[in-house]
Amino acid sequence: MLEDQAIEQPSTSAANSTPAFSYDDLFPALPESSTPKFPSVAPTNNIKRIGSSVVTQVFYVPSSERRYENDKFGEGESLRTCQQIMKETGAHIEISSGKDQSLTFLVTGKVNEVLEARRKIFIHFQTQASKQISIPREHHRWILGKKGEKLRELEKVTATKISVPSIDDKSDIITIQGTKEGIEKAEHEIRTTSDEQSRKAFERISVPKIYHPFIYGPNSENLNKLIEETGARINIPPQSVMKDDIVITGETEGVQVAKAKIEAIHKEMEKKCTSVGVEVPRAQHKYVIGPRGTTIQEILRITGVSVEMPTTEAATDTIILRGPHDKLGNALATVYEKANSVQTRILEAPAWIHKYIIGRKGQNIKELTTAFPNVHVEFNDDKIKIEGPPAEVPDAVEQLEKTVKNFIERLTYVEMEVNPNHYKHIIGKAGSNINRIKDEMDVVINIEEKDKLSTIRIEGSPEGVQKAQRELQDMIEKLENEKERDAIIDHRLFRSIIGAKGARIREVREKFNQVVITFPNPSEKSDTVKIRGPKDDVDKCHKHLMKLVKELQESNFVMEVPIFKRFHKFIIGKGGANIKKIRDETQTEIDLPAENDDSNDVIVITGKKENVTEACERIKKIQNELANIITEEIQIPSKYYNSIIGAGGKLISSIMEECGGVSIKFPTPESKSDKVTIRGPKDDVERAKQQLLELSNEKQLSSFTAEVRANPKHHRFLIGKKGASIKKIRDSTGARIIFPSNDDKDKEVITIIGKKENVETAKAQLEAIIREVNNNTESEMDVAPKYHRHFVARRGDVINRISEDCGGVTISFPRSTEIDSTRVTLKGPKEGIELAKQRILEIVADLDSMVTIECTIPKVHHRSVMGKSGAKVQNITREFDVQIKFPDKNTAETNGDVNGSDIQQGDVIRISGKREKCEQAKQALLDLVPITEEIEVPFDLHRSIIGQQGKGVRELMNSYDVHIELSPQDKKLDLIKITGAAQNVHEAKSAIANRVKQLEADRQDRELRSYELKIEVEPDLHPKIIGRRGAVINKIRQQHDVQISFPKKEDVENQNVIRIQGYESAAKAARDDILKIVGDYNQMVKERVPLDARIHSRIIGQRGRHVRQIMEDYKVDIKFPREGDSDMNHVTVMGKEEDVEACRDHLLMLEEEYMQDVVEAPKSSVTYENLFENAMKGSQQQANNKGFVVQGAPWEKAPNTNSQIDFPDFGLSGSSDAAAAAALPAWNPNR
Repeated sequence: MLEDQAIEQPSTSAANSTPAFSYDDLFPALPESSTPKFPSVAPTNNIKRIGSSVVTQVFYVPSSERRYENDKFGEGESLRTCQQIMKETGAHIEISSGKDQSLTFLVTGKVNEVLEARRKIFIHFQTQASKQISIPREHHRWILGKKGEKLRELEKVTATKISVPSIDDKSDIITIQGTKEGIEKAEHEIRTTSDEQSRKAFERISVPKIYHPFIYGPNSENLNKLIEETGARINIPPQSVMKDDIVITGETEGVQVAKAKIEAIHKEMEKKCTSVGVEVPRAQHKYVIGPRGTTIQEILRITGVSVEMPTTEAATDTIILRGPHDKLGNALATVYEKANSVQTRILEAPAWIHKYIIGRKGQNIKELTTAFPNVHVEFNDDKIKIEGPPAEVPDAVEQLEKTVKNFIERLTYVEMEVNPNHYKHIIGKAGSNINRIKDEMDVVINIEEKDKLSTIRIEGSPEGVQKAQRELQDMIEKLENEKERDAIIDHRLFRSIIGAKGARIREVREKFNQVVITFPNPSEKSDTVKIRGPKDDVDKCHKHLMKLVKELQESNFVMEVPIFKRFHKFIIGKGGANIKKIRDETQTEIDLPAENDDSNDVIVITGKKENVTEACERIKKIQNELANIITEEIQIPSKYYNSIIGAGGKLISSIMEECGGVSIKFPTPESKSDKVTIRGPKDDVERAKQQLLELSNEKQLSSFTAEVRANPKHHRFLIGKKGASIKKIRDSTGARIIFPSNDDKDKEVITIIGKKENVETAKAQLEAIIREVNNNTESEMDVAPKYHRHFVARRGDVINRISEDCGGVTISFPRSTEIDSTRVTLKGPKEGIELAKQRILEIVADLDSMVTIECTIPKVHHRSVMGKSGAKVQNITREFDVQIKFPDKNTAETNGDVNGSDIQQGDVIRISGKREKCEQAKQALLDLVPITEEIEVPFDLHRSIIGQQGKGVRELMNSYDVHIELSPQDKKLDLIKITGAAQNVHEAKSAIANRVKQLEADRQDRELRSYELKIEVEPDLHPKIIGRRGAVINKIRQQHDVQISFPKKEDVENQNVIRIQGYESAAKAARDDILKIVGDYNQMVKERVPLDARIHSRIIGQRGRHVRQIMEDYKVDIKFPREGDSDMNHVTVMGKEEDVEACRDHLLMLEEEYMQDVVEAPKSSVTYENLFENAMKGSQQQANNKGFVVQGAPWEKAPNTNSQIDFPDFGLSGSSDAAAAAALPAWNPNR
């Protein structure tokens, strides 16, 4: 033994020599072990096979083919779609959803109704697949047939859409769209046609379909082997195609060999085969089929017997077993074993206790599933469905029965119908009431609406439920006895009603302590105060508040008293004594301006009117007693008032401010007085008086006056339109021009006032205008009064047009007060007057030929016909040169005629003008009458038409001048009503129809993009598919425009499922890319290399740099064990076989090197530490101590420089491998 030798050595050494120890004894070599070899597992194809779903009355849609897989069934789009199908076809549809999210439709109705419903169901609920196949271009014409008849017939038979490239397209890809079954049929027919036209050998063999599985072999092994051996293409009809023909194409020799072998299989099985039927409940068929049909293939492999399952539409549950007679028994036993491998039990349990059985966050049900991991529990209505192995299901059922019985015994529930208006009071603020009852009674309370009934459901122990029900019942009775009433109060009185710090309203609430008084939020500016409580108390409180409001209104009379700012302190008094006394004695509120507000000297008094008046007099009396207030009057000519006051009163305001705030009042124009009143302190009044007199004298000095005479008839020419001419003269000269008024005797005198030079300039300009006006002539003509209205209507539009056309001639018609006058006055150039007369006579002649017709339009449409501000009617009158008169508002509704019919006089619109123009105008009016039309738009598209915050529908209404009414939310109708003019309605309908087409196209695109594929990939390969920082998966996503999601860590059941969502073709292309990556990795070799866990960290290196370098050098992937694994002393290397072997050797070499630095204790009781301590003690006892000596260590030998291992040449030398192998390392050559 090692320890014995180590202990004995000191005793055998010479007394005077240092003991020596063997290096091999102190550092024994680790035992060598052979590298374990693991059989490589061939990758399996885990893609699910999609079965047929075509039935007659019961239609089945598998979960993998569902279009709306992410929706909850029976809700949202699915529910609306089924209702729409029933409405359109008249068939009755009953729908159900399986636990695997598959759908079953039971459709009843007439044959044509059922078929139509079936078609629509598959369109809406079943995914439409797509497949591309490569067919030589020279065979395309045989697929198309004459004028495309063969292709159309194929599309009709297979219910698919087949796209063949055009002549100009060089592609040989044919695309087939439809259900999976239809695609399979179409592909088979196309390939058969192509093979028939192929230049290679072609053979068609008729083999009954029942023998096809034996030709295929388990997992198509026989077929693949036959194809590999012969090199021929063998096309066997798929399971869904009921045909016996097998087509073989390829080289003649290979085709003949394949044909002979297939016929041999057929003849052999025809002699040996017998069949037997097995009755198995349909619910257990899936266990016979197995995941992706693996069980059927397994039975075929083990027993050589094929299993034929009945189709989904077949009424029988019989499974046919076909094969050699001596093997049927074994196959029959296997089928029964698989069918009974899962047991199903139904447990009755009220739906309301399901949540207690499941537990919070599924805690309770997790305990059951943990105890029985192979048992599946499904909750549905009042039942619990348990599925699992027969050995576990009875125990799971027993445990669930105990749990259900326990909850039924311990818990109960009660439902109470409650008025929804009481909910907020029952719940309380932030749920305080309902939470208190829950906590105290230990119950669960849910408020819900079911079948338009509002109920409160209480669940818990019988005692707790009873107490909670009593308390809620008392609360409800109290609420039902309550009343809510609104008090309308001016919001400006709220502060007075509430009082300082809420004192006044607190008194009201204490007086009516059963009443809740709620004031609106100040930001709402609402006048409604809500009072809630017992009926009698609410009425009394309302009466009290109204009385209080009346008192406040009476006591809120306001008066403003101007008091000079310097007297405010005397009105306040020492310590506020004076103002307090006035307030108390007059019972008023007196508000003074702030001390630093020099611009405001007004004191505001509030209270009853008589008290306010008394307080005002007392305040004024204090001012008059303290100051010498006087009032003086000065005379200033009234013509200077405007200039003294100044624009906006700015000049006079500045004078009052400079003079201590005196009051200056000018007399009113009606008084015809020249006296201006000044009131204030004596000194201030004197200063104001002096400034006003100086200002008056200055105005008088600058008021030079001149007169100009002009014919009164020409005054308006001098003034101009809207005073434009006279304003221009005033602005340019600064002089004031005054025309004579009606009271002046001399009507010709025009007065000019201002500075001398300005007046003379203005006079010269006026005289020039007068001379020009005098050169014009004036003429008169007679026009019958009945035509006057036509000329002066619409603000004289006709007159203005004539004036513009005739050189600015002024045309004056008699005023409306001159009823019988026919004289029309024309002024201006003579030529212009003659042209104007001629034009007026032409218009009169046209008016003589005018007619008046009636247009009857219901009065309710008049506003719409007229348009905003009458714009529509004005456009018609201008366009057709007619007069349109609408009836007055107070027109009598009906007048009877001789025939007894009633004419709605309020509906009659009169149109005057030339007959043809009147008719055209009438038609234009009728075209403006709004009509209402309906357009059918699916209700689920209404939201999109409305747009965000109604923007979309507003744009439609504004663009087409129509009103659009959509279906109410509760009715969910598929109609939209459009009201407006007929042409606008048609245009709006067209716009909405185009919008619907666009939305339908968008929705169809979304549906196409929602196609989802699931592929199963081992989780170990997920990082390879993702790539570093997602580089690989992101490239696939961008290339195919799809969404690819990997399973989450917490989704334990689906850890190997990868979901791909996008367009079907893109999803399949992405799937192929992923499977190609998976296939590449599946071809790699995986080997477990024994490696001591203590050196893993050294191999990994800092931040994984070392192990990454190794992986890059050898092009392999190295996986280290995770913490908690049972065997930590190994690593997994994956890659090509030669790379894995090279990497394995390198890792073992590194292990040898690193293990030399690891100190490992021996298994015996004597440790290395004790060994060295004993050795050191023995050596210290020697007289001549030379230290601890180890013999045979590597460092005692000279290094072999020729060793390729100790001294590698890095590929620079030309030494052979044999020489390198012969040179052993100096460091432990035995290893």
